[in-house]
Amino acid sequence: MSFTQQHKKLERNVTLLGVGAFIAVAIGSIVEIAPLFWIDNTIEKVDGMRPYTPLEQAGRDIYVREGCYTCHSQMIRPFRDEVERYGHYSLAAESMYDHPFQWGSKRTGPDLARVGGRYSDEWHVQHLKDPRSVVPESVMPAYAFLAEKELDTRDAAGHLKALRAVGVPYTDRDIDMAERDMRAQGTPDADAEDLADRYPKAQVRDFDGDPNRLTEMDALVAYLQVLGTMVDVNSAAAQQVLASEKGR
Repeated sequence: MSFTQQHKKLERNVTLLGVGAFIAVAIGSIVEIAPLFWIDNTIEKVDGMRPYTPLEQAGRDIYVREGCYTCHSQMIRPFRDEVERYGHYSLAAESMYDHPFQWGSKRTGPDLARVGGRYSDEWHVQHLKDPRSVVPESVMPAYAFLAEKELDTRDAAGHLKALRAVGVPYTDRDIDMAERDMRAQGTPDADAEDLADRYPKAQVRDFDGDPNRLTEMDALVAYLQVLGTMVDVNSAAAQQVLASEKGR
């Protein structure tokens, strides 16, 4: 019997086709899933990556609440056009503490994976208050109300506890100090030495231009300014390549 005849017989027999499809899926699943049980972690850890500070995390929550993710992705793909426009391609480890992650392909606005440090705090505040004053062609809505809304710090510890439950390595001290850390990071003259020790590269300053209040604008700008700044991506990418070559 020729191959063509055998193939026709398989296609016309529902039972044989079902069994064949099941076998194919089973083999594919074993090949893809089984190795995961023999490795410690599916994400290569990189130097510099840390959990968000309470203020940065609050800003991230606001970012998600306001639907910013629907127009801005946070995942730079390893393609020349994306790398030239947005910066080094994203590493998996850079999203290891994101719940949920902010990947995606919908870009009404630019990717924000490496927006931290590209613009001043003043630029971000003005852009959020009146987007077209700095980007005339922008279709982004205004978020001026964030500068008027006091940041709710009462449940800062609860948020960190919830994140620890899903694997973010916040310590008991991080949780106990959550509200104080949140206020310290957004207050220029506050004693933030302990915060800096527990959260390396944490930026401590007034973010929204009003040092007398801690607002949701402070939190959101603090979050935007940390994106892409924790890891030396060029060094980390080289480390991952070497690790993958050793594992072969």
